[in-house]
Amino acid sequence: MTVAIRYFSRFGHSARMAEVISQITGVKAEDVSVPITESVDVLYLGSGVMLGKISNEMVDFIRALNSEKVRRVVCFGSCAIIKSPVHQMRSLLELKGITVDKRSFTCKGSMGPLYAGHPNALDLENLKNFIQTIN
Repeated sequence: MTVAIRYFSRFGHSARMAEVISQITGVKAEDVSVPITESVDVLYLGSGVMLGKISNEMVDFIRALNSEKVRRVVCFGSCAIIKSPVHQMRSLLELKGITVDKRSFTCKGSMGPLYAGHPNALDLENLKNFIQTIN
C-alpha cells in the first residue's frame, strides 16, 4: 500500500500531528507545497481552521490534486472553537471525485490561551491509535 502525508500548519499543530502519522507509517510528512506526483493508495491530509475556514494553501492543494492518482484520503486536523476542518476538506475532495474515508481524526488545537497545549500528549496518543485502525 502506498501512502503519502500532506498538511498545512500555520501554528505547528497539524505538523505535529503529521509527524505522528509519519512515525506510524514510515512515510515522510510533507507540507502542501509538495504536490502528489505519484499514485497513492492513501493520502493523509491535515489542516487546522483559521477564521472559520481551512487555508487557501490547502484549498489550492486539493484543487490541484489529480483524482486518478489518489485512491482514498483520510483527513485529520485540529480546531479550537470552529467546527473541524474535515468537513471543508471532504467537500472539496468529493467535488474532485476523490474518495474520502468516512473515518477522520480531529482534536482540540490551541488558540491563544484557549485549549493551551493542544494537541497534547493524549491527543497525539489518540491519533496514533486512530492511524493504527486505518493501516
